[in-house]
Amino acid sequence: MVTDIYMPVLPAILPLLILNYGYSYFTAGLLITAYNVTSSFTQPVVGWLSDKKGLSISVTVSLLISAVFVALMGIAQNYYLIMLLAVLTALGHACFHPAALSMVSRLCTSENRGRLTSYFVVGGNFGYAIGPILAGGLVWWLGLPGLLLLVLPAVAMAFALKYILPGGITKPCAPLVTPVETDRGIKSKKPFIILMIASILRAWAIFAAITFLPMYLVSQGYNLVMASMVVTLMLLAGVGGQVVGGHFSDRYGRKEFMIFGLVLCIPPFGIFMLTSGLISIIGLLLFGFFLWSTFAVAVAMSHELLPGNVGLASGIMLGLAIGFGGLGVAVNGIIADHYSLAAALGTIPIPIAGAIILMCVLPYPWKTLRQGHVSPVTP
Repeated sequence: MVTDIYMPVLPAILPLLILNYGYSYFTAGLLITAYNVTSSFTQPVVGWLSDKKGLSISVTVSLLISAVFVALMGIAQNYYLIMLLAVLTALGHACFHPAALSMVSRLCTSENRGRLTSYFVVGGNFGYAIGPILAGGLVWWLGLPGLLLLVLPAVAMAFALKYILPGGITKPCAPLVTPVETDRGIKSKKPFIILMIASILRAWAIFAAITFLPMYLVSQGYNLVMASMVVTLMLLAGVGGQVVGGHFSDRYGRKEFMIFGLVLCIPPFGIFMLTSGLISIIGLLLFGFFLWSTFAVAVAMSHELLPGNVGLASGIMLGLAIGFGGLGVAVNGIIADHYSLAAALGTIPIPIAGAIILMCVLPYPWKTLRQGHVSPVTP
């Protein structure tokens, strides 16, 4: 939660940077691009270095890196310096997630992996929601230099981690048994690649919804405040969905729940698009609940599919897959330019349908629906 407080700070202060320093929208956008590209595409590298080369950057250090460089944006006035700070902040996040999820994996068993992973992800969701509020309040109170105070939560957590982390958490992870192996007993990467592509398609749908829903709601007569509130409620429904998804995937099977969640998010989205008023909003909340419910489950599956490369799997699922998924939003933008916002949103079920097909063919054991399939692997 604390580390993800710092992720949305730059977008939150971007309007003030434009106002104070006269940045164009293009140069301001480049700051966000530099952050997102660095974070998304270096996480797998950091994870691989951790798994294969023994690179060890503690979660405390990576947390402080993010906090310090975000705080320094409050007093930096040179554009290229702010760009450098954005890149360094992103590197802090890139170092954090593979290491932290590897630690989470050590605490998990096959019976609780979905639940514990969902708690970790939900913590990040809350941090992401808190970040703009804290940054906005400090900037309103003290101006941009007020961002220096944002370092305090990280410092407090750095001290707390010395007492919170149990001593055994850093011991070598007991090897997991992957549910998919080749005939020769060599672990196959094909199932993970299928899961990664499905996650990219799901991320595409998520980012397209977040990007175009506010504009669409405004075009339907909502004011900007109400439109933002509706999107926030959708995201909060998604937080609840992730916790429920983690629990149900442990009990009924991860593959079953991934297909279940992806299938069930499409009808409510149709209800949202085809109706109005309260029924439409309820449809949107159900869409958010079911679509987001699959996120932590996919991360848990990735750990089971690459048991010897948990850091790499985490970096790909929280970095590369999300980064490539975000690129898909450009397709929706082209559709919006040539047709309409409604048409751009109406295509969101297409990548979801692609993810459903991939999950159905994914060589991963069924649990509840094991009849006629490979039996689930027990640790």
